[in-house]
Amino acid sequence: MTEKQTLRERILADTREVMRARDKDRLAVLRMVTAAVKQIEVDTRQVPGDPEVLVVLGKMLKQRRDSLEQFQKAGRDDLAKQESFEIEVIEAYMPTALDDAEIDQAIAAAVAESGAASMRDMGKVMGLLKSRLAGRADFGQVSGRVKQQLSKLAG
Repeated sequence: MTEKQTLRERILADTREVMRARDKDRLAVLRMVTAAVKQIEVDTRQVPGDPEVLVVLGKMLKQRRDSLEQFQKAGRDDLAKQESFEIEVIEAYMPTALDDAEIDQAIAAAVAESGAASMRDMGKVMGLLKSRLAGRADFGQVSGRVKQQLSKLAG
């Protein structure tokens, strides 16, 4: 590996490695992830970059967590165990979450870079943050923090 591998390449390489190891359970999850990534490639007619792959992985994680909760409520421990395993495999490809200080720092940089001065500029700031924080921060919380920052600037 001479250059930094993209997330998509890493998933494909891991899929081949898991095939050689004959780990059926992990292979099934990685094939599901690969199929979702391939679907983006087919839909957009271009190779997805890391931000697009992270969006897919985030959606898959949310689906799995919702299913896990439902299975636990229904007392289906067998299915809950499978969902937990899938979550574990998918989470291995997610970047580590940023802490509050790092998020605030990124928001301050985006506000400064965009020249935002009021709430009307929130779209510009969020646009910058979307690619920078993809998969590493909860955008519901980020949005609230951006509103706080911009209201301080306007007030």
